[in-house]
Amino acid sequence: MRPLHQFTVTSSVPASLQAIEPLAANLQWAWSHQIAQIFDRLDGSPTGRSWRETGQHPVDLVRRTSAGRWQALADDDQYVEQVARARQRLDLTLDGSNWFARREESPLASVAYFSPEFGITEALAQYSGGLGVLAGDHLKASSDLGVPLVGVGLLYAEGYFHQELDPDGWQRERNERIDPDALGIHPTGVDVHVDLAGVDVTVRVWRVDVGRIALYLLDTNVPGNPPDAIAVTDRLYGGDAEHRLRQEIVLGIGGVRALRALGIHPQVFHTNEGHAGFLGLERIREAVEQGLSFAEAIEAVRAGSLFTTHTPVPAGIDQFNLELFERYFAGFAHSCGVTFDELVQLGLGPADGTKFNMAIMGLRIAARANGVARLHGEVSRQMFGGLWSDLPVREVPIGHVTNGVHARSWVSDRVDELLGQAVGDEWHLADEADWANVKHLNHHEVWDVRNQGRRELVDMVRRITGEFVLDPHVLTIGFARRFATYKRSTLLLAQMDRLRSLLLDADRPVQFVFAGKAHPADEPGKAMIREIDRLARAADVRHRFVFIADYDIGIARTMYHGCDVWLNTPRRPMEACGTSGMKAALNGVLNCSIRDGWWDEMSAERNGFDIASFDDDVDLERRDRREASAAFTVIEREIVPSFYGRGDDGLPHDWLDRITTNWATLGWKVTASRMVRDYVTQYYEPAAVSSEAITADGARPARELAAWKQRVREAWPAVKVDIDPAESDLGSGAASDERRVVATVDPGSLGPDELCVQVVHGPVTADGTFVEHRLTVLDMAPVGDGRYAVTFAPNDGGRWGLTVRAMPTHPALSSPGATGLVASA
Repeated sequence: MRPLHQFTVTSSVPASLQAIEPLAANLQWAWSHQIAQIFDRLDGSPTGRSWRETGQHPVDLVRRTSAGRWQALADDDQYVEQVARARQRLDLTLDGSNWFARREESPLASVAYFSPEFGITEALAQYSGGLGVLAGDHLKASSDLGVPLVGVGLLYAEGYFHQELDPDGWQRERNERIDPDALGIHPTGVDVHVDLAGVDVTVRVWRVDVGRIALYLLDTNVPGNPPDAIAVTDRLYGGDAEHRLRQEIVLGIGGVRALRALGIHPQVFHTNEGHAGFLGLERIREAVEQGLSFAEAIEAVRAGSLFTTHTPVPAGIDQFNLELFERYFAGFAHSCGVTFDELVQLGLGPADGTKFNMAIMGLRIAARANGVARLHGEVSRQMFGGLWSDLPVREVPIGHVTNGVHARSWVSDRVDELLGQAVGDEWHLADEADWANVKHLNHHEVWDVRNQGRRELVDMVRRITGEFVLDPHVLTIGFARRFATYKRSTLLLAQMDRLRSLLLDADRPVQFVFAGKAHPADEPGKAMIREIDRLARAADVRHRFVFIADYDIGIARTMYHGCDVWLNTPRRPMEACGTSGMKAALNGVLNCSIRDGWWDEMSAERNGFDIASFDDDVDLERRDRREASAAFTVIEREIVPSFYGRGDDGLPHDWLDRITTNWATLGWKVTASRMVRDYVTQYYEPAAVSSEAITADGARPARELAAWKQRVREAWPAVKVDIDPAESDLGSGAASDERRVVATVDPGSLGPDELCVQVVHGPVTADGTFVEHRLTVLDMAPVGDGRYAVTFAPNDGGRWGLTVRAMPTHPALSSPGATGLVASA
């Protein structure tokens, strides 16, 4: 029997404890251990499982608490005082001094950060994996630092799926509808409208408070919308390509309209991956509506835009066929004052004109772009280099900011205390010099913390599986992430004899904990889960090899607390960053990884373990076998002996030295506070300056820049550059000998001040091509009569080459090669 009507019943909070309601509503509790302890006391669950373990939101906990429980706590003067102090602490956090406020005369006033998912806490399931968790950590760190930022995302009525395994080990997906009232999501009273292929759709705007940061979530589950429009924000990454396109229209176009309706006018728009890219088109439409031409509007929008790409493979980018795209954007093109064919050019690549590519659009209408690790920046420049085909790959204008993780969200309470002793209370915001003190931490204390975390992990696994598995004293290796094929979760299973030998060693055993989800449409990923699960069910090893279903932030956090080693086996260079290893490292877990993503730039002696990668092996099956063997060798010869080696006091001092080295060398690098500071100084503040400049005086600079670009494109075929052999000194000789290069330039109809003339030199290979990563670029100075000169010394031996080139230059360009126009000798 089903109820005829449903309604919400909430408990009445005593007057002396009213401060608990704002504490529950602001997600600061997700990383403030002191505030979280308030709800630990409030929770009187008869099941014995705390609100943290069940993923319950404190707002829901507050409204479900019984009158008797409230009365008992109201009579507890110590608890009443604890709540009052926590409220005072929250108010100080929201209004107090911060890093950004101490940046004198910063040009940055506001940033809008758009992302399709935000992983802030398991209690607000609006994330699927690394992209969303990164976005959540970005908001948290921005709050800690006081960066003037707002977030914009979608409110998914069913969030991301819950994972179950059937008797054959095959992943099954189950979705549950959320209750906004139970999740601290507040209505703003603002609705906006978007057009979805001729259907006017109402979009409701909600707000979530993340410390100092407001996160606005958009929802089409609004009375009056047709059923297919209501379904747009049903679940994260569900449905077909059209469903994804509709979601991205709501996020990008609806997101900009929501900010305008709220009276928010950011200087800088940061697009976290291509899913939100339509925000740029909406801003172009706004500028056209204000009187700019389409080309002028692009310049006005580009200056304040930052695009972050997260994928190292073309297949990971959203692309839409042109017939589908035209159904949704033919009318939008008209509102921008152009034809559909003109609009669609923004997303067509030089090699493929059959699909609209969201990443290409993002790069074309953002003056600044970045990858999420140093290696990923290199991969991105190669992947998108065709958009700047005349530039060497290394000069493609895509930089990098290596991701970081929000430290206090991921470390255990004990690790927080330990690092606080060594680095200071604000260790999560500290710089390199402060972290050196962790090398002096007491080994007994470090070992106690690690043992406690391992026990916590074992307890969780036993509770979830209902089996007496794992041993809290055994070396524990963790692997938890999205089950994509390139991550190779089953790499070690190809050599079962060596794996079983590790698992069943009588004296120095190893145990493994696996967790993760495959995308609902990823059948190969699901097959990998089934393979892992089958081994986990094998009678002889099930006590040492487990798979935990329904991976979420809570499970991940416990694994970071309890594992000793974090295993990462991607096929290099397909891991954009891989932040799970960063979270593990902050807890004193040692990484054992292929040199990919963030680990490629941060691996150092004794702060973890490298697995050899055979990138040049074109036979992928053979490469996998070789890299699996390399992983086993590291585990057998380095990890096991170090962990089980004991001193006279019973402690594994070599292992503990590695842990403190891990903290000293990685701690300050892997934090989201470092990441956000990098974004502020390298991207947000320069973009703010550009945005203000380009839109000044009725956007006159944008008009002038658009006209200049058009004139330069038309004039460029006539620009000629060459080396003057009579005036140049390019003979062979010692590496330290200075050489003079003189170039002759015919600028055509362009003025000399519109050109940047450069010499490019460096070592060359046997076939006469440059060794690109060793190129040097020098600006040449005008010496009259269309000639430019520079003097240089190679400072290295061997075959050397050089050429000269000219590029157009303008004060408003974000980088020298931004136009992609190059005239070479």
